Amino acid sequence: PRSLPRTAMPAEGGASQPVRRTGSDPRCRGSANLGPERGLPFPCPPPRETKGGGLGHKAAMTTVHDFAPAAPDGTPHPLAQYRGKVLLVVNTASACGFTPHYAGLEALWRRHRDAGLVVLGFPCNQFGAQEPGDAAEIARFCTTTYDVTFPLLAKVAVNGPGAEPLFAHLKQAKPGLLGTRAIKWNFTKFLVGRDGRVIARFAPRVTPQALEAAVVVALAARA
Repeated sequence: PRSLPRTAMPAEGGASQPVRRTGSDPRCRGSANLGPERGLPFPCPPPRETKGGGLGHKAAMTTVHDFAPAAPDGTPHPLAQYRGKVLLVVNTASACGFTPHYAGLEALWRRHRDAGLVVLGFPCNQFGAQEPGDAAEIARFCTTTYDVTFPLLAKVAVNGPGAEPLFAHLKQAKPGLLGTRAIKWNFTKFLVGRDGRVIARFAPRVTPQALEAAVVVALAARA
């Protein structure tokens, strides 16, 4: 008599049932033979997750340390250099009603930089065209008016299709009021922990002095 196909065996009532193969079966090896979509009428055991990559490996979570925005001279400024530091990332402008926040940001930086705080200013001209100058003009204004010594990076866009990727990440990690991601105005502030993950977002009207307690808590945490 003709033998039954290996993929099926008789069951009571004449129905057939699939034979479940294990991971030792050669047809269960590799991504090309996983599941019925590849012509197999049975599922193979799922691949095990490994730390070294390959099947089942979960991609590492993106953090602020993965970005390298431009410095004022156009060269990359990798944020990986700040691993283990607490960052306060701010979009700034020289002719805004919130421009005096430069003084408070500089004070925060001077009080807490030895403990690991870094303030990063990103000039932006998207709100009321309040930052029209070039890098040299911006640096001169900040130095002479507010004695700014914390790092100022290249002018960026923070909204829209041309937004700096760092700010796209910050907005996704910490949306604003009612879940809106768009930055509303100059001097929106993002607090980033020592591990590169975004801790909090502060509206432009929140003064640097008002967020000092949050900075102190972030500095007390380990990476």
